[in-house]
Amino acid sequence: MGSYDKQDVTFLLRDISHISVEQSTEERERKIQSGMVHYSEMLPEEFHPSEQYMNLYNEMLEKYAKKIAASVAIVSEKIVKERGFDNFVLVSLARAGTPIGILIKRYLQLAYAINIQHYSVSIIRGRGIDEAALTYIAESHPFSTIQFVDGWTGKGAITRELQQSIAKWNTYGKKRYDANLAVLADPGHCVELYGTREDFLIPSACLNSTVSGLISRTVLNKAILAPDDFHGAKYYEHLSDVDVSNAFIEAICTHFNESLVKTSQLAVQHFNEDSSPTWQGLNSVEHIQRQYGIQNQNHIKPGIGETTRVLLRRVPWKILVNPSAEENLSHIYLLAKERGVMIEHYSNMTYSCCGLIKELH
Repeated sequence: MGSYDKQDVTFLLRDISHISVEQSTEERERKIQSGMVHYSEMLPEEFHPSEQYMNLYNEMLEKYAKKIAASVAIVSEKIVKERGFDNFVLVSLARAGTPIGILIKRYLQLAYAINIQHYSVSIIRGRGIDEAALTYIAESHPFSTIQFVDGWTGKGAITRELQQSIAKWNTYGKKRYDANLAVLADPGHCVELYGTREDFLIPSACLNSTVSGLISRTVLNKAILAPDDFHGAKYYEHLSDVDVSNAFIEAICTHFNESLVKTSQLAVQHFNEDSSPTWQGLNSVEHIQRQYGIQNQNHIKPGIGETTRVLLRRVPWKILVNPSAEENLSHIYLLAKERGVMIEHYSNMTYSCCGLIKELH
């Protein structure tokens, strides 16, 4: 399923395109906050960007494509240094991790002429990773390890979810895995393998399925999925006329060249920075939680990627913007204006911005 080339990624997901599980943003938020249902049992209504928003997306892609390519190269070289060349498979976390996994795969093909198998699987906060998908990978690649990939870190919720899931899997799985996560950007300071720790705009965070292979968020709803099935997702094939998934990949790959490879190899070879996770991003979140009297920490979404998601598919209360990063937040200001959301300057955080979800109860 999906609009990516089958050589780029294999989605280990059950296609539930024929089943209606969408809810309006407001209704979905009420149900999540009331505890009636888990967020993974529903889907938000798909965001249709305006022409103005798409123009902004294209501007940001042109502005940051070279920087993204350099970050992909750095994290790819770190993976090679950590794992060697061909004894692992890439497993991206759907869906933000999928385009990054494809870019890492493409870089490794160029730099080392190796073709790493790449899967995309579901992981859900509070529910864990898709164990049916892990079983499939373990049986298909009995002699390989896994390198997990995601797009970016926020406060580290998915990083912890992955660690807990793999620890559980390793107690009874046929094959033990390492939960070490590689990301393009780690502003939360919660992983060791990253391209940068700067909280900058990754344009793929600006859109939903139309930059993610036309794949929806993943769904774990027992009413529509068998107990041992993959987690579900929808394939929005009807949006193919506005799909920019492959165009995004190609825009970054145009910057993959021999010079970038040499520069990145040299950078990683002489990399002296202590990459140990400090979780300082979580410290910022805890400070925000205390200062604003927010009961549920899950309602604090730090970083450009997570703030974008709040504006696209949650009910935002306000957006905190670090004044030092204002010039890079054009799409945040546009979305906030369209939704009538207040923006407040806030410099006491490691992130460029932070989205606060409105507490309805």
